[in-house]
Amino acid sequence: MLIEFTKMHGLGNDFMVIDLVTQRLELTEELIALLADRHMGIGFDQLLVVEPPMRPDVDFRYRIFNADGSEVEQCGNGARCFARFVQARKLSFKQRIRVETKSGILTLTTDNYGWVEVDMGKPRFEPAEIPFTPKAITKIQNAYHLDVEGTPVQLYVANMGNPHAVIKVDDILTADVEKLGSAIESHPAFPEKVNVGFVQVMNQRHIRLRVYERGVGETQACGTGACAAVATGIREGWLDEGEEIRAQLYGGSLLIRWSPGYSVMMTGPTAFVYEGVFSPDGIMAQAGLKPSA
Repeated sequence: MLIEFTKMHGLGNDFMVIDLVTQRLELTEELIALLADRHMGIGFDQLLVVEPPMRPDVDFRYRIFNADGSEVEQCGNGARCFARFVQARKLSFKQRIRVETKSGILTLTTDNYGWVEVDMGKPRFEPAEIPFTPKAITKIQNAYHLDVEGTPVQLYVANMGNPHAVIKVDDILTADVEKLGSAIESHPAFPEKVNVGFVQVMNQRHIRLRVYERGVGETQACGTGACAAVATGIREGWLDEGEEIRAQLYGGSLLIRWSPGYSVMMTGPTAFVYEGVFSPDGIMAQAGLKPSA
């Protein structure tokens, strides 16, 4: 059995996309991790899966898996690729679609130039909504001081359908994203782990951002991370509310707009890389694992 797939990216955040509306495949953590291997498999930051809807008021079910095989709630860059993919595969002819995710409903709107606007929903900031459960909370206004391997780190928390910690830095180029991001991602205070964003405010309508994503590591871009950083910046008065904020990442820029009390709107480009096929049994056998029955 051969399964068709498409390789896509949003600002360098790369995805393998599989249509499970017209195809059938049993996904396991082992198979996903093998597919994610950039030497022995396809290679990707996340696997995006298109499935039939489970409720009548949406068009598709949108599932996201990290490179380690774990399923996650949300991926903003992936959502934009998802919208372009279902159009290209002729699974939908609508310019605006509604999809169900593990964290709720998203509305995706495409234009004629390959850009997609995503209604990301309202950000949540309460610790229980992240979830964020430190043994002792040291809080100054909206900022928390967390002990990270003996060092106090000031951070903000936000949930954009998935959990984020936001750290304001003077220069993202010198920020220790790998070491500090890894330590915070798996910190006991975040029981479901966390994505860690390092944000440098350039002016009130421009930020630079790097994100250490849970289960992946640092990526070229992170849509939900950009939304969390901008929402935090507006909440703290660093950025202008209701205006388009340019979030500059390694892979390119996103436009984020938010006014408190409303949804965060994210707009950005997508790109198709290539299409291919793979044999699930062949991938498993190559790794010395028994194919699923």
